[in-house]
Amino acid sequence: MLFSKLLPREGNFFEMFNQHADRIVEAAHAFSRLVANYSDLEKRALYNKEVDNAEQAADRITQEVNRILHTTFITPIDRDQIHQLINTMDDVADLIQDSAETMALYDVRHMTEDMLRLTDLSVKCCERLKDVVALIGNVRDAGTAAAALKTCEEIDQLESDADHVMRAAMSRLFREEPDVREIIKLKAVYELLETITDKCEDVANVIEGIVLENS
Repeated sequence: MLFSKLLPREGNFFEMFNQHADRIVEAAHAFSRLVANYSDLEKRALYNKEVDNAEQAADRITQEVNRILHTTFITPIDRDQIHQLINTMDDVADLIQDSAETMALYDVRHMTEDMLRLTDLSVKCCERLKDVVALIGNVRDAGTAAAALKTCEEIDQLESDADHVMRAAMSRLFREEPDVREIIKLKAVYELLETITDKCEDVANVIEGIVLENS
């Protein structure tokens, strides 16, 4: 395959994309466990640490991709696409960590049903992101390209679902919550959780461009 012949000797960009996507899913699952066990302080601390570890591992992969990109003459896809993809993926991992940190910093005391729903949608988005990242190394195959585009559409739909959940959550929050401090805290968390799905959609948009230009 042409793509495999063009891979840089210094490293396999597609493999590093897959490794990063793995870390995103690890962070998402750890965050989901944190939310599900939020009332247990010991488990909360454990899952916070797992989120941090996954995010830091993702950072290292991002740094390595950017390092290799600057020392590689021939790349399998456009250099700007590589840079944009890995850094947008890293934003997803950062947002998951930011969500966990914000809950602790704002002293959020309990999880709402809307937080649980947004967390579930975020995890699903991250899982579909991992699926589509695994396909981009073979997008010259028509079937693989079609599967990648379909998965991108699924991510777009999940982001739309999360947007609807967030809007409904905000409406309930301002109608039903009498404590202004709670409104401020929960509003920040809802927005961060929805932004995870926004950023997954941004990754999907980058991958759509890669597929359309290389298939």
